[in-house]
Amino acid sequence: METPAVVFYVGPFGITSIVVTTWGIMLVLGVFCWQATRRLSLNPGRLQTMLEGVVLAMEESIQAVLPGRTQQLLPFIATLWIYIVIANLTGLIPQLHSPTGNLSVTAGLAVLVFLSVHWFGIRNDGVRQYFKHYLSPTPLLLPFHLISEVTRTIALAVRLFGNIMSLELVALLVLLVAGLLAPIPLLMLHIVEALVQAYIFGMLALIYVAGAMQSQQNEKGNNI
Repeated sequence: METPAVVFYVGPFGITSIVVTTWGIMLVLGVFCWQATRRLSLNPGRLQTMLEGVVLAMEESIQAVLPGRTQQLLPFIATLWIYIVIANLTGLIPQLHSPTGNLSVTAGLAVLVFLSVHWFGIRNDGVRQYFKHYLSPTPLLLPFHLISEVTRTIALAVRLFGNIMSLELVALLVLLVAGLLAPIPLLMLHIVEALVQAYIFGMLALIYVAGAMQSQQNEKGNNI
């Protein structure tokens, strides 16, 4: 894995190209969202119709996994989907690399999902009731529950990092061998893979959160 170049320093901290790219992505998204939503209309144009369709599709995906909690989870899951899609597609811009092709970025996203799973679970059940499910059906399974939490977080980070990094390496190799003879198929492959990987990451995060929020309901059902 190539070490990101340091662009500038803030005191003792070096700001790498990956961080700068991420800042740029967030700035572009922020400006775009502000422009797209400041003039909403009851007679929407093409842009508003497209954005409403995207939001509706995300709402339906969340509703299918966790009915009745769409509005609660939409801001978090939708932000993951949107950021990862844009980050994955950044690699198509010359001289730029996808932030998600760096393990530190995907690890940060995985840790964010890890913390959010417990946050939503605690909000739903309370601290005592939520952590009680780690002792179910027997306290002997506690170490296995903890190992599962750690391993799935690592797998979430490595999966996204490995797929995006390998995609960029394959694109580079194909361009070196074939030159500009096959740019369009390669471009389409990158776009499709970027969308698929973002969807998978967001859906896994959604499933983990849904599992945490339904843990006590499942336990009560088993007791009955």
